[in-house]
Amino acid sequence: MELITRDDIRNIAIIAHVDHGKTTLVDALLKQSHVFRNNEKVEERVMDSNDLERERGITILSKNTAIMYNDVKINIIDTPGHADFGGEVERVLKMVDSVLLVVDSYEGPMPQTKFVLKKALELELKPIVVINKIDKPNARPEEVIDEVFDLFVELGANDEQLDFPVVYASAREGIAKYEVEDENSDMTPLFETIIEKVEAPKGYIDESFQMLVTTLDNNEYVGRIAIGKIHRGTIKKNQTVALIRKDGTKSNYKISAIFTYSGLNKIDVQEASMGDIVALSGIPDCNIGETIADSLQPEALPFVNIDEPTLSMNFMVNDSPFAGQEGEYVTSRHLRDRLFKELETNVSLRVKEITPECFEVSGRGELHLSILIETMRREGYEFQVSKANVIFKEENGKKLEPIEFLTIDVPEEFMGPVMEKLGARKAEMVNMTSAVNGYTRLEFKIPARGLIGFRSEFMTDTKGNGIMNHVFHGYDDYKGEIPGRSRGSLVSFEEGESITYGLYNAQERGTLFIGAGVPVYEGMIVGECSRAEDIDINVCKGKKLTNTRASGSDDALKLTPPRKMTLEQCLEFINDDELVEITPKNIRMRKRVLNSSERKKIISRKKK
Repeated sequence: MELITRDDIRNIAIIAHVDHGKTTLVDALLKQSHVFRNNEKVEERVMDSNDLERERGITILSKNTAIMYNDVKINIIDTPGHADFGGEVERVLKMVDSVLLVVDSYEGPMPQTKFVLKKALELELKPIVVINKIDKPNARPEEVIDEVFDLFVELGANDEQLDFPVVYASAREGIAKYEVEDENSDMTPLFETIIEKVEAPKGYIDESFQMLVTTLDNNEYVGRIAIGKIHRGTIKKNQTVALIRKDGTKSNYKISAIFTYSGLNKIDVQEASMGDIVALSGIPDCNIGETIADSLQPEALPFVNIDEPTLSMNFMVNDSPFAGQEGEYVTSRHLRDRLFKELETNVSLRVKEITPECFEVSGRGELHLSILIETMRREGYEFQVSKANVIFKEENGKKLEPIEFLTIDVPEEFMGPVMEKLGARKAEMVNMTSAVNGYTRLEFKIPARGLIGFRSEFMTDTKGNGIMNHVFHGYDDYKGEIPGRSRGSLVSFEEGESITYGLYNAQERGTLFIGAGVPVYEGMIVGECSRAEDIDINVCKGKKLTNTRASGSDDALKLTPPRKMTLEQCLEFINDDELVEITPKNIRMRKRVLNSSERKKIISRKKK
């Protein structure tokens, strides 16, 4: 058996924090490798193919692309930058021989980078560091390299990993350099560093075929597609293979199509060998983490462990007075089918049926679950969700809870209120550094519970100037009770349409979330109360008419503009006795018990 080196292939993943320019970098590499014709209009951020990704500027699912440079095929895999999608990251790293770590030349390495980088270093991958955005006026590339080095040491990198090559780049301008002061006009230094420093795949081509399924894709023509790197051997079209499941059971299938990547497209090929990243169709029930192997010699590859979920919420059939009016898929069967279908590709997710109408969905964080909710909403689903709860563990009789590592960049004048709020949420400060431009960087370990609902408070306290990022740190002892929301809700007293007069009277009681002319129902939350308790208000009340005309008193009533609540803000706002109603057209908040007198009875029973 001869060990073969595939010198014509390099497999590499890109790691970067949200917004550090990784997708722009891939765009620049694609353009300069002539993947697009000269006259072809290229959409910005080519790799982010999902609408939500383009809007939010984040990568949720990993994407594959391939670039030819001097007869070498460079397979590039884009990894999600957010820790909530860590399940994706770990599998992707199994397919590659190196990682491109993209770091902003001003911001330096950030916590999400830490999460993915730690995984890469544990797998003994040797990173290439790209210091991006060197055209920024406040760039500080040399200091950032020192910060990256310190981070590698902190994460336990070995000597080889610490001797990382560095390329300076401005992805937006499409240039890369070996030294900051070099003159250059294209990405050649980066291409050459990848070819020179990334190990070519090594393995056995003449042994039996073996491949780990790392991601799945669906195509309406060929059905489910299994994507992964060929570990050894060769695969041919129409070959019979065995699918080896997690429990060890095997089934045989015939491969109907083999695709490799070129640019952003899949190309149909007759065969592929060790080291190639391929997409195979013809195996309708394969799942992530399973092995596809030669049917005559089926041997399984080790299964990739995926981080457990830390947060759960209930997804329920919508039972509000407006149920079924705005959604296309509204029944419990629709909801059940969609959630269980999501499990096929979303490996960090768990779904448990509590009742036929209620499902407990667990994920890696608020972002992970809110992306699923928003995706379903856009597909036409109508449902309601409960407040998110963290998932506790018990070890040796001790209650453990998930802890997040929180990094905050905040102007000095706002440090006081932010630290006070975090103290109440059981955060423990681990580091504080004065950054440039009057910002201070604060680092905390905080229970995941303490972060629920914190972002909107933080944005208010810092007048929109603060930056916060957090990443899963691990499980630790339970930290005790954390106080909930300090203010109550303004709750609609009756069904109808909101009227200016009713809203004008209601706005004295707190902050409204709706304007005039909005349909409301009894028990719907229409604002935040300025006091700690809930208040029922009538926003549908019109002015009583009299036959006396008072001078001046009928002038136009001035309403304060309502606070528009996003999906994330609604999920953070609600308490245990409240729900978020989600339809393709609206996101509403409501009380679990809609009837006002019923709610009052429940409160008085609790007091007894």
